[in-house]
Amino acid sequence: MTKSRHFSRPLLLACWLALSLALIGLGPKVFAAPDLYSIDLVKVADNVYSAIGETNAPTYENGGHNNNLSFVIGSEAVLVFNGGDSFLLAKAFHEAIKKITKVPVRWLVNENAQGHSMLGNSYWSKQGVSIVAQRAAIEEIEREGRAVLARMLARNKDKGVGTFIAIPTEVIDEKKLISLGDTEVEIINFGPAHAPGDVSLWIPAQALLIAGDIAFHQRLLAVFPQTDSAGWIASFDKMAALAPGIIIPGHGEPTTLDVITRWTRGYLSFLRAEVAKILEADGELEEAYKIDQSAYAHLNAFEELAAKNAGRVFQQMEGDFF
Repeated sequence: MTKSRHFSRPLLLACWLALSLALIGLGPKVFAAPDLYSIDLVKVADNVYSAIGETNAPTYENGGHNNNLSFVIGSEAVLVFNGGDSFLLAKAFHEAIKKITKVPVRWLVNENAQGHSMLGNSYWSKQGVSIVAQRAAIEEIEREGRAVLARMLARNKDKGVGTFIAIPTEVIDEKKLISLGDTEVEIINFGPAHAPGDVSLWIPAQALLIAGDIAFHQRLLAVFPQTDSAGWIASFDKMAALAPGIIIPGHGEPTTLDVITRWTRGYLSFLRAEVAKILEADGELEEAYKIDQSAYAHLNAFEELAAKNAGRVFQQMEGDFF
């Protein structure tokens, strides 16, 4: 008679997990996953670098690196702006930073609550870094973080390994000053804009602004249900009053204030003016979808976003108009 074999519950669970990973192709790739991200740095100033992400939607191929990950080097500390879309992307970015400087990373700023800003908090939290975000962004992470994580894992598969939700450890409302030793920086919330809790990073001595998602120029900006298009224009004007010489936008290459004024403030003003004409004529939502936005058709993500933007601005303005 053949003897039956009894397996412990932990062993069965371990076997089930190994089989599951093998079936979906994660098994052997888990160990190679840190090499799945290639980080190229652009030197924006002597002490400021940025890894410029793609200006299209997040995909498995780009691993969610479709925004800009930047850092500022001081004599005593490095500050990182944007956590990245996953644990492994943040780790790869940190490895790139360490090739530039031996100064330790002490601060991380989340530009808002979007996944490519905050999911990499999981890595940075394990480095003992202080993670800063605006109050509204933290509330959004607490409320929607798990859903954002689930969507990223479904898209990124093995590239998402190790990622978890790490809530920022320091909250700001309007402004926070940070000393990196010989460099002073300011984290600023200019007001409502693209997403809840948008912040920018201002380096006064260099007139350099890491703008985050208040500024777009190579990619069409997105109007979300939470976006305040009128507030965005007002916040943009507050930002512009600083007269930055160099701007690192949320997406796309470093540029100037004139450029982002044309493609961010100009676009928002255009869209709101066109929607106002429709509302003044007692028009309907369908007419907003037909607004001629061809002047912006060269911007990346135009096909995916243009009609949605017009519809959302119409719905937001409709309530105010009446």
